[in-house]
Amino acid sequence: MTENTIAVLPFINISPDPENEYFCDGITEEIINALAQINQLKVTSRTSSFFFKNQTVPLQEIAQKLGVAIILEGSIRLSGKMVRITAQLVHAADDVHFWSATWDRKLENIFEIQDEISLLIADKLREQFGHFEINDHLIKKQTESLDAYACSLKAKYLFNKWNPLDVKAAIQLYEEAISMDPLHVESYIGLADAYGFLGTTEVLPGVEAWEKAAFYIQKAYELDAGNAGVQYQMANLSFFTECDFQKALSHTLKSLELKPNYPESQQFMAFLYTITDEMDKANYHLQLALSIDPLSQETLFFKAYFDYRNGDFHEALEEVNRCLDKNPKNIPAYIVRCYCLLKLGKTKAVLEYLSQLPEDIILPNEKLGITCLAHLLNNDTEQSRQPIAQLYQEAESPMAFQAHSYLFLVLVNLKQMDEAFAWLDKTIAMKSSVLLLTYTDPLARNLKNDPRFKTYKNKLFFKGQNSFPKTEKKSMLLDKETTDTFSSKLLHYIQEEEPFLNPNLSLRSLAGQIQIHPNQLSWLSTVPLKSKIVL
Repeated sequence: MTENTIAVLPFINISPDPENEYFCDGITEEIINALAQINQLKVTSRTSSFFFKNQTVPLQEIAQKLGVAIILEGSIRLSGKMVRITAQLVHAADDVHFWSATWDRKLENIFEIQDEISLLIADKLREQFGHFEINDHLIKKQTESLDAYACSLKAKYLFNKWNPLDVKAAIQLYEEAISMDPLHVESYIGLADAYGFLGTTEVLPGVEAWEKAAFYIQKAYELDAGNAGVQYQMANLSFFTECDFQKALSHTLKSLELKPNYPESQQFMAFLYTITDEMDKANYHLQLALSIDPLSQETLFFKAYFDYRNGDFHEALEEVNRCLDKNPKNIPAYIVRCYCLLKLGKTKAVLEYLSQLPEDIILPNEKLGITCLAHLLNNDTEQSRQPIAQLYQEAESPMAFQAHSYLFLVLVNLKQMDEAFAWLDKTIAMKSSVLLLTYTDPLARNLKNDPRFKTYKNKLFFKGQNSFPKTEKKSMLLDKETTDTFSSKLLHYIQEEEPFLNPNLSLRSLAGQIQIHPNQLSWLSTVPLKSKIVL
């Protein structure tokens, strides 16, 4: 466990009205997002922190499962137009509270309160961990409309329940928020997320859902291209609707540049490199995602998918089985489970498994394609003819992306390589994004022996961009002359004023006294001085 790690547990609602739970969750998430902007600080994501909501688990056990050194916990009380927020920091290893504070503020100043709290927490963490740089503000004002903000928090609260009924209710609330403030970026992101969910789960037809999601993503992008969530959504849009790997990679890198602690972007980066067989780079980002969000079922599924693509079929099978134990409606896990069984030669088990799956779990063309592959890999030539003929028929539709993908796999496994590449040309023209997933899949490994493989791989995927953001060597925050000047000034101030006698002394207040930026004073404390002072 590294020292620069923190988990923010859900703030407890102590208001008389239990309906204010949404507000407490929203404030907690805002603080998580604010602290996650600090590059040198590892902040556990919302999903894993909220895993412990309403559970009585010792803080030491929580910290061990999340791999963090510090826990932030607190409570919120809403009363009319006032809000009281309490927060405390705990050393998890010995369960010692080393800092706490209470704020009584007007609700209308909620963004300023969040920024004040986040900055103070960041300062206290820096005093514990040592130097890292903190922006002057960690939270910016989302909207002038408190009602729009409240609507968006209620919407997010419902969306995070991850079921179609609540997601539809969330959409209505996000739309209300936008009617109050047409410039509220977070509500546009929320609508894009919601329609993406409805499309993925087939509650809405895929084309309709993605069109709506694309509309709201573009709107958010026009309003705030410097938002990490917007860049992540643009990456998904580029990949799944434009079949543009290069753009997807570019947007994901931008998202991570804006917010390195963004687990969804780390997952997506791992995914992008997984499907290009760049497994070392994929694993780098996967491990970052796991360190930020260790209890997320989505992250754990990505781990299973990585292991499948890496040829660890037994391990991947165990992992997807665990995912399905937690969530029996995890549709991608069912698909990867079938793929693992196919690669392990258990084709009859796949056919039996498919026959038992409810219709709402697996798409018809997905089931048809896997059936074709199972028969082919089992050398059931006669049994495969009818489903393959049906697959050809389904693949005639320009929007039947699953059928496009499985027909390609069928042609590869029939070793009809000319036909496979001809079909690939046709589907590239149709922007059939599922082919990006299929081209390097273990079920298409025969393709690698064909001399055309690399040419088409370069056509499908953007090459030449390293997944690791370029890191420029940082210059000193202060040059030598300024360092010497401020060091002398600091030493003189401490000797004359004895600020260490003030129990409320902080690095930020000391920086104000000697007229230096807190980041510079923090950095200065790491520089060897003639008379070394530990700040």
